[in-house]
Amino acid sequence: MATVTLKGNPFQTNGNLPAIGESLANFSLVASNLSEKSLTDFQGKRLVLNIFPSIDTGTCAASVRHFNIDATKLENVAVVSVSKDLPFALNRFCGAEGITNVETLSAFRSDAFDSLLFMDGPLKSLLSRCIIVADENGKVIHTEQVAETVDEPNYEAVLNALAK
Repeated sequence: MATVTLKGNPFQTNGNLPAIGESLANFSLVASNLSEKSLTDFQGKRLVLNIFPSIDTGTCAASVRHFNIDATKLENVAVVSVSKDLPFALNRFCGAEGITNVETLSAFRSDAFDSLLFMDGPLKSLLSRCIIVADENGKVIHTEQVAETVDEPNYEAVLNALAK
């Protein structure tokens, strides 16, 4: 379990992020067309998983916008935003915002990232704000569980991990 805060109030997650050097576990997530995507769909690419509670919050939306811009500067990198939001909500947001460089996937019928779920508090059963970066072979090279949920992730640390 990890402890994170929401506006200074502590809450527990169900588990922890994967360790650096560990292989990223396979996942099955739902795309906007209701097809399923897994880790193998990103094989051979470096992968940034931008995991967050809901696209309908300011900080979550800001992270997707930020990574949409960063993704244009990255070669052989897939940036995937993951939440428990329905694929329709993710698709609506991306359409309205002109998000085209980031793929949004829903974990609404998946337990792939359940270790990152809030176990208590007002966001119970939603994913905590996390970043996982994996290399072309699916090995984890960077992680961040944002300590204060209303804060954005450390974008510079993600770019630095990808530059190595």
